[in-house]
Amino acid sequence: MKYASLKKADLFEWLEHLKKKAKLYAPRKKENLFVLRPVKNVEDVCLEYIPTILPPKKYYFPQKEKLFKFSAQPFKTGKAIDKFEEFVLFGVHTCDIAGIQCMDVAFRDGPEDPNYLNRKDKMAIVGIECLKYCDKYANCTSMGNHVPRGGYDLMMVDIGDKFIIHINSEKGEKLVTDLGYIKEAAQADMDLLDRAREAKKKVFKEEFTGPLSKVYDVFDKSFASDIWKDVGKRCVACGNCTAVCPTCYCFDVADEMELNLDDGVRYRIWNSCQMDDFAKVAGGEDFRKGRDSRQRHRYYRKFKYPVDRFNRYFCTGCGRCTRTCMAQINLVETVNSLLNEKGIVE
Repeated sequence: MKYASLKKADLFEWLEHLKKKAKLYAPRKKENLFVLRPVKNVEDVCLEYIPTILPPKKYYFPQKEKLFKFSAQPFKTGKAIDKFEEFVLFGVHTCDIAGIQCMDVAFRDGPEDPNYLNRKDKMAIVGIECLKYCDKYANCTSMGNHVPRGGYDLMMVDIGDKFIIHINSEKGEKLVTDLGYIKEAAQADMDLLDRAREAKKKVFKEEFTGPLSKVYDVFDKSFASDIWKDVGKRCVACGNCTAVCPTCYCFDVADEMELNLDDGVRYRIWNSCQMDDFAKVAGGEDFRKGRDSRQRHRYYRKFKYPVDRFNRYFCTGCGRCTRTCMAQINLVETVNSLLNEKGIVE
């Protein structure tokens, strides 16, 4: 079975089934925003939502994560995590799935990160394809992430009174087999899927004024652009943009001692390249002292450096950085300003 169908009336029953299989995380409403939370009541799950405040990465790359335990006298170390639990990320947007793919590339790059890989091995991803824009801040079309591009186990598409489910892995197949209410998709269902995707083409338009290949070329030539000075003047160095980004993976390391001053735990904690002290080194030198250089670095870490190293853009088009920026720095406006400065307009 490659495609399955699920009536919307049976969605909650399926969610209850998934809860029994593994720990289930899904989007739910929080005031006027949305968050990813463990599912207690399946009726709280929202499948029409703007991107959650924090991306799904908080469950496979935690904000504060134990690395190992240690004792000073006599010196010894040991595992801090004995067991990684199985879990399902449900209702994940295609932009956030692209973010998971980016993190896969980074954490598999030698030396491989065992904590990340152990969690990823225990994780199943059930995505949902957006058929309209989340809001005005998204730039998923220009990044090519408005459509599924792999990286998931199951992908749901709303076709009216049903969901079509694309089964993309053996792990995903196990989540839908032997359930009477999930059936193999009929030809009529597939026709509705084709119509939904044709209609989608009229909704999603390029957000950048030039093609993505030109965006890379522009970043190759814009290191000294005055646009960075303007962005830097507006930036307040709050770090919101990196905190909510699905592909930022900078971290700091800290040791916490017990009261006996002998035993302790080493943690890694999310960090941000936008913090004033991030690039300070021994002797008080700071190789990215100004906010303009730190903002420039953030953009280059999405559109230039990972392309050179991994052949992959690390901006997913989710719009979170623009949505949460206290200074109203808009990623699409910044990229388009660089394109226009070089005379690249479609």
